[in-house]
Amino acid sequence: MPALAVGLAFAAASLAAQGTVPEIAFDTNADLLRTPPDIYVGEIGGVGTNSKGQIFVYTRTGHPYATLGDNRTFYRGGSRLFQFDANGKFVRELGQDVYGFNAAIGLRVDPQDNVWTIDAGANQVVKFDTAGRVALVLGRKPETMPVRPAAPRAGGGPGAGGPGAGPGAGAGPGPGAGPGPGGPGGAAANRRPGEGIPGSSFNRPTDVTWDAAGNIYVADGIGTNNRVAKFDKDGRFIRHWGSTGTEPGQFQGVKAIAIDAQGNVYVADSGNKRIQVFDADGTFKSQFGGIGTPLAMCMTRGATQYLYVSHSGDPDGMEDAAIYKVRLDGTVVGKFGSAGKLPREFGLANSIDCRNENELLIGEMTNWRVQRIVLKGAAAAR
Repeated sequence: MPALAVGLAFAAASLAAQGTVPEIAFDTNADLLRTPPDIYVGEIGGVGTNSKGQIFVYTRTGHPYATLGDNRTFYRGGSRLFQFDANGKFVRELGQDVYGFNAAIGLRVDPQDNVWTIDAGANQVVKFDTAGRVALVLGRKPETMPVRPAAPRAGGGPGAGGPGAGPGAGAGPGPGAGPGPGGPGGAAANRRPGEGIPGSSFNRPTDVTWDAAGNIYVADGIGTNNRVAKFDKDGRFIRHWGSTGTEPGQFQGVKAIAIDAQGNVYVADSGNKRIQVFDADGTFKSQFGGIGTPLAMCMTRGATQYLYVSHSGDPDGMEDAAIYKVRLDGTVVGKFGSAGKLPREFGLANSIDCRNENELLIGEMTNWRVQRIVLKGAAAAR
């Protein structure tokens, strides 16, 4: 069957599956996090809990700025890492002034209770141990980032444009912008577009997960790379797979990643509106849709595992949104929520924590909050 026909059939099956999905009843606490008067939570890059129920939030809160020099521009200070107790009371801040806290996009807590932050501006994944110390860094922040040139002086002439003008100028200091040793790993003569550079040269990475042996898998990403990178438990590069495209094993935005108890790797391929499944070496096994445009994903830990997948049908998440509960074979068993600003509604649900299968934490970008969701009814128990 031609590739176009396969794609159309895949899309039709996805739409049909969405049309028959039962609604899951749920309760919510949309006012969960309680911070001191001088600390605020902004866009939620990631939320997770440890074995004690403590809550960690990586948020785009802070005072981001760029420092201009003769030939280098440093972008920093755009995100912070907070810890709360199980009831949402503020405990402490971790990683103050960490070099790689620029644009929070993800957070995970591993089985040993280490906290991992994923930053799309610094192109880095940082591991914090249980004492809050930096234990491992993957990726490298770009040495410099191009900035928008100043308006030319009246009359123009040589030298007009001010600091930052000239080759490479014109792009704002946004997440992932600019060249440098931690930056683009896109196409080259001996690489497919989006394949990336072997190793931890990330371009806007988005998520991280681990297998039973402690190997690290990084979703990389939503920049010029469309790949999954695998490292051993000490951070040594093992392999990577993926490139830009629509075929099996290719991606159009690697937004989230999870691993089941058998070691299968599930990758949220947002632009292609699907979840792809691979073995631990990156060999393609299967794919499924019916989950809209996957923005975030979480794997439950019980004897029967499920995926929770957040869907956002528009860039701001204000017109179409839901969270799907999915069996590992791709069968959608239920969904809950809708787009909006009110409790029980979601605005770019960018992070899901599902340590407890029927009690979830949902981190939202545009609503600047974490909701605690308690699922109820028959669909929740399937």
